[in-house]
Amino acid sequence: MSSTPETGSRHSPPGAASDNGKSAEAGDDAICYRTEPSRRLLPHRPGNPTPSLTQGGDLGKCPPCLLCDQSHTVIDLEKTRRLALMVTPQAAGPTIDQAWEAVSTIRAILRQQPVSMQVTSQTVFLRHAEDLEPCRRLFEAYFGDHVPATNFIVQPPCGGQALAIEAWALGGEQTRVEFPRPHVVRVVYDGLQWTHVSGITPTAASTTAYAEAYEVFQRMADHLAEFGASFNDVARVWLYQGSITELEDSTERYRELNRARSDFFTAEEAAGRLQVHRAGANFYPASTGIGMAGEGLAASCLTLQTDRDDVRLVPLENPNQTSSFDYAPKFSKKSPKFSRAMAFVNGDYVTTWVSGTASIVDSETVHLGDVEKQTEQTINNIESLISEDNFRRHGVSDAGARLVDLAKVRVYIKHREDYEKCRAICERRFGGVPAIYAEADVCRSNLLVEIEGVAFSQRL
Repeated sequence: MSSTPETGSRHSPPGAASDNGKSAEAGDDAICYRTEPSRRLLPHRPGNPTPSLTQGGDLGKCPPCLLCDQSHTVIDLEKTRRLALMVTPQAAGPTIDQAWEAVSTIRAILRQQPVSMQVTSQTVFLRHAEDLEPCRRLFEAYFGDHVPATNFIVQPPCGGQALAIEAWALGGEQTRVEFPRPHVVRVVYDGLQWTHVSGITPTAASTTAYAEAYEVFQRMADHLAEFGASFNDVARVWLYQGSITELEDSTERYRELNRARSDFFTAEEAAGRLQVHRAGANFYPASTGIGMAGEGLAASCLTLQTDRDDVRLVPLENPNQTSSFDYAPKFSKKSPKFSRAMAFVNGDYVTTWVSGTASIVDSETVHLGDVEKQTEQTINNIESLISEDNFRRHGVSDAGARLVDLAKVRVYIKHREDYEKCRAICERRFGGVPAIYAEADVCRSNLLVEIEGVAFSQRL
């Protein structure tokens, strides 16, 4: 992973001077050059300036040379600070040591913030399935009663590391983070309530792809119901499926997942817990359906509940792609039910969750066998999806985002040998956007890369 920091350099030698002229050696009151943010989004308006990263915290104890490569984005939106962190250890040493290095890096970044912050959700990309339980125990020991909503996914980091972590942290005045039960984290601020549900897997009783998917969706719904939410409030879903393109009774497992999702949504709509058609549009959560090693399924979701009149969710479709829910039966007996993106419009600000996106034009895979062209096409699709023109098509004027507004991206690569080619294109097109590259099968056997991300932008 590589990024270009806004100031200074993460690759400077120990003792190099930072932009404020102070040494980066331990004991100085400068921010460790290894933990400077890669970028900042949504700075505070005049009269309410962005807090300096050198304010507050015990910066003198910040280590000058962490063993993890990291890049992170700072997003200041009103009174809430968000961090999107991508942390990758060195590709050496036991897995548990690499995990501790990653946790220590996240801790150092949080401690240098001007406000108290907590990790609310994280995805841990693992090289081997047998490393899941040791890593889980480490996180439980470190976080105690405040374990983030966590997914452990067997998708090997492309750089050869034992693991990599994507984490989100929040903090700020009047921001409350609650941990009501395992796998559930609730964040409340400014009349908004977000609920993260993660780590949902099927029981041993579910032995088919259809049964696994239906059970996982039902279990997510049950968790949400405990906190007064339903799938009507879900903005974003992540689905990690083992052997995603393998056949099960002559049908690909991902197609059976789509059939289960469709049936579940139909049942929820019939029960009055989901309204699919809203304001003349189809309303499905943004989603990623991606492969992982082994069998089984793991899932998570993010919901929003609010009574505010100036807040709304807007599902986005791509003008260059057929909506997934309108796919022909040849792609899946029951079409995938998700939106290409979900925009959260909050007054003058917009957050856009980009679903897993690939090299598809209309409904067909393009650039077969060419990972470089598929990567370019995937990024073109994202650029078009989040553009001002596309927001206008969806009835949201003076909104939109650019690639530079992305706070982070995940890049899923089917073949490890394509990593360097794909990474070079992503770094050229995305610039310094924090990224994690993981090896994973994509939902079509002819797709070589898939990318998802989150953009933060201000109304124009």
